[in-house]
Amino acid sequence: MTGPDRDPPEVVTVGESMVVLSPAAGMPLEAADRLAVAVGGAESNVAVALAGLGHRTAWVSRVGADPFGRLVVRRVAAAGVDVRPVTVDQRASTGLYLKDPGPDGTDVHYYRAGSAASRLTPAVLADARLAGARLLHLSGITPALSPSCRALVERAVTTRPLAGALVSFDVNHRPRLWPAGRAAPVLHRVADRADVVFVGLDEARRLWGSGDPAAVRRLLPGPDLVVVKDAAVGATALPRAGAASFVPTLRVPVREPVGAGDAFAAGFLSALLRGAGVDAGLRLGHLTAARVLAVAGDTAPPADRGHLDTLAALPEADWSALDPADVLAGDDGGSGR
Repeated sequence: MTGPDRDPPEVVTVGESMVVLSPAAGMPLEAADRLAVAVGGAESNVAVALAGLGHRTAWVSRVGADPFGRLVVRRVAAAGVDVRPVTVDQRASTGLYLKDPGPDGTDVHYYRAGSAASRLTPAVLADARLAGARLLHLSGITPALSPSCRALVERAVTTRPLAGALVSFDVNHRPRLWPAGRAAPVLHRVADRADVVFVGLDEARRLWGSGDPAAVRRLLPGPDLVVVKDAAVGATALPRAGAASFVPTLRVPVREPVGAGDAFAAGFLSALLRGAGVDAGLRLGHLTAARVLAVAGDTAPPADRGHLDTLAALPEADWSALDPADVLAGDDGGSGR
């Protein structure tokens, strides 16, 4: 099923991606007369970033038989992601969200109820083209979309349909999709059955009342590794056994935060796939996140992986003093090598 010219993917991501409409930087939506068109979605963001880092990635989703659906698939494919597992739905539309910049940050408005992706089911993981993947990445956005999407995510972490693949789960709680009281038990159940979990400390407090990384780790004893992100402070990786590792966040200019968490996950997972170790993973996560923070879109241009690996391996003193210009340098035009 993979075809003679296509190897199985290393990484499979599953979830909804939407067309993103946004006004010029700093302009509120209600004052805009023109909107830029882009694509955004947590799971495809991770797939795009990993493809930019040189990994074979496949994205599983569902889009409408409409111009927005064709645009989403085309742009994700152009980033080097295998989109053959994406289904076109003749009866439901592609999701849409709008960005609304303001003095206190960027607000978002979703138009995704009943979207094509909300009709995803556990059957999508039976696609033979996904066999042999080393990693399956999911997020807590998907189970909020519909009962069938929730069943898909819960099946992925229980019956493990992609045999031999690690399961990575980004909690990614979206209060506008479901309130904390309803989301908390579902996201806890899924997270505790995954192998690698990413969660923001703010999310953990909102969902489960966990006030520090150690408390989050105690709450989630099941995963091999829990990564707790604390925004501008840093990220802590807590293995099931052994000492925790902490790496502070890099000081870089922030144009917009949307998508940075997905980029962090991609950088960390790239290091994990290459056996580079937890500390290298945290550093690479910060580096890839910093590149997205510096742009208005949900993803950044691909960087030279060798350049990022060199930065991630710097001595502690040099890492702490890293110049933002060095972090943002090294675009490679898409090779990821």
